[in-house]
Amino acid sequence: MALTTRRRALTTLGAALAGSLALPATSALAGERAHRPRPLWRAHAHNDYAHPRPLLDALDHRFGSVEADIHLVDGQLLVAHDPVDLDPARTLESLYLDPLAARVRAQGGSVYRGHHRPLQLLIDIKTEGASTYLELDRHLRRYRHLFTTYAHGRVHPGPVTAVISGDRAARAPMAAQTTRRAFYDGRLTDLGTAAPASFIPLISDNWTLNFTWQGVGAFPDAERRKLRDIVRTAHARGQRVRFWATPDLPGPARDAVWTELLAAGADHLNTDDLAGLEAFLDARGTA
Repeated sequence: MALTTRRRALTTLGAALAGSLALPATSALAGERAHRPRPLWRAHAHNDYAHPRPLLDALDHRFGSVEADIHLVDGQLLVAHDPVDLDPARTLESLYLDPLAARVRAQGGSVYRGHHRPLQLLIDIKTEGASTYLELDRHLRRYRHLFTTYAHGRVHPGPVTAVISGDRAARAPMAAQTTRRAFYDGRLTDLGTAAPASFIPLISDNWTLNFTWQGVGAFPDAERRKLRDIVRTAHARGQRVRFWATPDLPGPARDAVWTELLAAGADHLNTDDLAGLEAFLDARGTA
């Protein structure tokens, strides 16, 4: 009887010790996951290269999309908005492609550790579209495992999805490819056309050319319906929606437009104010 009692006591003690050893590790892992910053997938860093630390500042603010303007100059893809600002040291590779590749290696295969949704890299072509895209395509192919790829009718997600905007002449060489590491940024004129989301995953357009409201006073009912119809039509085809040229000065007008865009289901909010949009989205729990 005493032996049986001792065995039961040892069994109970062993279970208690095992539990005490396992719980801290489990709690630590859960704590790490709980405190891991959640990416703001709807945050788009417009003119990202204008920040003190291109790409890196946007990632520090957890942005899910960044934009780089490129110029083809003597076989190099230089990043700048205007030709006067071109600098041979500021290439697409040095500012974006190489840092993204290094980060993905360090973060276990994704831009944000534990989050496998791709970061969007919107590349705005400022020089002639067809020739610039063909050179860009050669650059992207050097980063074999970094980019989402379209191959023979199927999309294979990667850590980064490149979307090509800017000069519209890029469309023809892209459409002719059976394999590519980039996708096309459509316009509202592409909404509801035969072009599939596997080619045009994003519909972007100028807010001021489509809406009169700039965040002051009430949003006209007709314009609100128009915005929601645009988003609904795009989403039905698996496409995302972004508007540029929305108000971007801190204040009630900007917040009002961003609030309406969120309510309509727009996928990306455009800004040059990284901290401002981060705070706006965090306050609304939209990560």
